[in-house]
Amino acid sequence: MNEVDVSIRGRGPVAYALALALSRQGLSVALEGEPSAPRSDDVRAYALNGAARALLQGLRVWDALAAAAVTPVQAMQVCGDAPGGAIHFDAGALQMPALAWIVDAAELDSVLRTAARFTPHLRDGPAPSRAALTVLAEGKDSRSRDELGVPFHRRDYQQAALATRLLADVPHDGRARQWFRSPDVLALLPMDRPEPGRSLALVWSLPTPRAHELQQLPEAEFERELALACGAAEGGLKLAAPRCIWPLALGRAERLCGPGWVLVGDAAHQVHPLAGQGLNLGLADVATLARVLAEREPWRGLGDAGLLHRYVRERAAATEAMAGLTDTLLHLFAASPPWIRELRNRGLTLLDHLAPLKRVLAARAYDD
Repeated sequence: MNEVDVSIRGRGPVAYALALALSRQGLSVALEGEPSAPRSDDVRAYALNGAARALLQGLRVWDALAAAAVTPVQAMQVCGDAPGGAIHFDAGALQMPALAWIVDAAELDSVLRTAARFTPHLRDGPAPSRAALTVLAEGKDSRSRDELGVPFHRRDYQQAALATRLLADVPHDGRARQWFRSPDVLALLPMDRPEPGRSLALVWSLPTPRAHELQQLPEAEFERELALACGAAEGGLKLAAPRCIWPLALGRAERLCGPGWVLVGDAAHQVHPLAGQGLNLGLADVATLARVLAEREPWRGLGDAGLLHRYVRERAAATEAMAGLTDTLLHLFAASPPWIRELRNRGLTLLDHLAPLKRVLAARAYDD
């Protein structure tokens, strides 16, 4: 019969990483779903933390990435919406190898697919007739989750993220910058594609109508709007890729597991991209689920409800904390009363002078 230990529904990086992790345990794994065709205009970039990097290193994926596809973030500046309101992080001062790594999304997806083709115990083909455990990793619009009757509670932010690639006329020196500008959030992330040392990934979260307006502007007009938004921080900025947008929301599945099935990644939870933690949360799901399955008691099956609830409990605090943090920051910087504006910007400045607290924040972001 066409049976496997674990069936994984999905074709994103979380699905592939979990398939690789479980097959390394000697489990038979099947990947289900239609693979998406590679796109030449893919402008996505992942901001990965130290824990995500360690997982990908263990799966022998990280070292297979092209050097130009990975850019370490050595410094970061987060600015408020008033002069002087800012906080700075420096990897060297914090004795960290990097604050994060900005990875070309298309490259990571390609390397994961290639690794899956050459991994024992992993098959990529027709859906199995039976699996001890089915993992739903289909993303925020998971069809299988809906078929199970699991509600996904989503709160629409009435915002969209606009992403593209830029070329700066000055080197980025591994520095990321982010502006909280009521009501939008703009991030410039250092990259080495399409040009080493001067490329940037733009992620600009805006009210949905404004995002569509900026997407449709002629290139020169868009570049002028961008210059007004971020000033001269990166010198002159030129578009180097198409502009794409996607809607933003806060979401969480009502149930994350049941007998024989479990949700991971965006199928389980969705957060605002302002902290760049979406894929980090998904890969942390992978690491935790793989460990829980590996450490199960001999008498427990892979689909045992108690075992899967153990995984859910371990991930609950981290995912809820990140959802709460991003939601709070978004609403804090969207609030318009002058006293709130003064308070949030003074808070950034005060935090910038509290080195021990900055070290704790950076370490948590690196390891979670």
